[in-house]
Amino acid sequence: MQYPKIIHHGAVEGVTGSCHQLALDAALSLLIDCGLFQGEEAATQRRLNPEGPSLENVVASIKALVVTHVHADHVGRLPELLAAGFKGPILCSEPSALLLPVVLEDAFSIQYSHEGALVERYLKQIAERVIALPFDHWFGIVDTPELKCRIRLQRAGHVLGSAYVECDIEYPLENRSKRIVFSGDLGASDTPILPSPVSPERADTLVLESTYGDRLHEDRSTRHERLEKVIEQALADQGTILIPAFSLGRTQELLYEIEDILHRKAIPGTLSAKSETAQTGGMGVDWPTLPIILDSPLATRLTAVYEGLADYWDEEATLRTAGGRNPLNFKQLIKVETHADHLQVVNYLTSTRRPAIVIAGSGMCSGGRIVDYLKAMLGDTRHNVVFVGYQAKGTPGASIQKHGPQGGYVELDRERYDIHAGITTLGGYSAHADQQGLVKFVTEMSQWPSEIRLVHGEPQARKALRSVLMRKYELKRMPLIIE
Repeated sequence: MQYPKIIHHGAVEGVTGSCHQLALDAALSLLIDCGLFQGEEAATQRRLNPEGPSLENVVASIKALVVTHVHADHVGRLPELLAAGFKGPILCSEPSALLLPVVLEDAFSIQYSHEGALVERYLKQIAERVIALPFDHWFGIVDTPELKCRIRLQRAGHVLGSAYVECDIEYPLENRSKRIVFSGDLGASDTPILPSPVSPERADTLVLESTYGDRLHEDRSTRHERLEKVIEQALADQGTILIPAFSLGRTQELLYEIEDILHRKAIPGTLSAKSETAQTGGMGVDWPTLPIILDSPLATRLTAVYEGLADYWDEEATLRTAGGRNPLNFKQLIKVETHADHLQVVNYLTSTRRPAIVIAGSGMCSGGRIVDYLKAMLGDTRHNVVFVGYQAKGTPGASIQKHGPQGGYVELDRERYDIHAGITTLGGYSAHADQQGLVKFVTEMSQWPSEIRLVHGEPQARKALRSVLMRKYELKRMPLIIE
């Protein structure tokens, strides 16, 4: 068998469950991510593997786990890996090393809600094994006369700490080497707070995500203006805007841009909220008193970590803080911690005509506190749900997004809820690169890869991206093996 060899244990036919094994030889492997399946993909996995997917057959060879970033679809199967006997190091970027315990503590507490001792044991094991790597520095994995392997993490621009992974592999006795790059999740350009990803110098083989391989994002440079207009329109009838958002990444971006809207509204000489005329009812948005409610303890904790990692922010965000602004912890931000307070906020907003913006998880409406808001408000035309992120097939978010505009219904906790609230999908907020960004990641390399494996995408997205990449290679008369 020719090594290195790549074996996929997830995110092959869909967009969740990222887990890729890089076999260096017959005895040693790296594992790149170990994520949960979600939505329909989780249901499919349960049908195929009633006892759950297993990594027991490969765990003995895994030298180290490399984490590209700490979203659940990339790290959520860590308990399974530990239970299978994995005892190696967990390598990730320095920001991810700080975010990982927060994310996993929340995930483990849900998965093992009645097994507190087990949760503590898993968290202790992970804390003992995490090795935080600086960006743009090589780290040795194996160094023997027969095999040498090192990795380097580079900024991927998806969420704070996200990385793509460069793997340099040498077989000195055979006088050959190979560089394999795993993209992880690549961020879009112009993402708030984070620098845009820069392509690697070269790759022989590229494992490339393809989430949005079949589409182009809406213009991102004016997305905050579109968000402002959506808020004005949605609040004209004195209702609540519900924004389902992932606790890591999307929540911080939203806070950042909402703070900027509030800041600009407060500048003398601009139109005040009270003087602006809403499109219906003649009511204006009272921007100085508009409550921004962050109803997610996990998002609150992660936002605090984000604040402490300002050294990793981009130039624009750094300039804001230098000017005395706090884009992630501003005056009108209300953080809801306890479950009792959460229920009180839901009841208050449902029974009054007080406009508000609520940001709550989960991002695909498959659980978390957003579900209580949806149950209480979907049937009322005063309220609006604004989607700013990808909704995987089979999730309640996808159902609301698809059927809501037609006055349909959604099932939440096995009960049917008719949808009369306004439903808006705001483009330009994806944390993933679009087709143009993915192609750019390849074509801006000095040495284009001769082999590309497309993962983390629906079949139509992979097919479309494959066609575009093939045309690019044909124009340069370069051979390409693409799967």
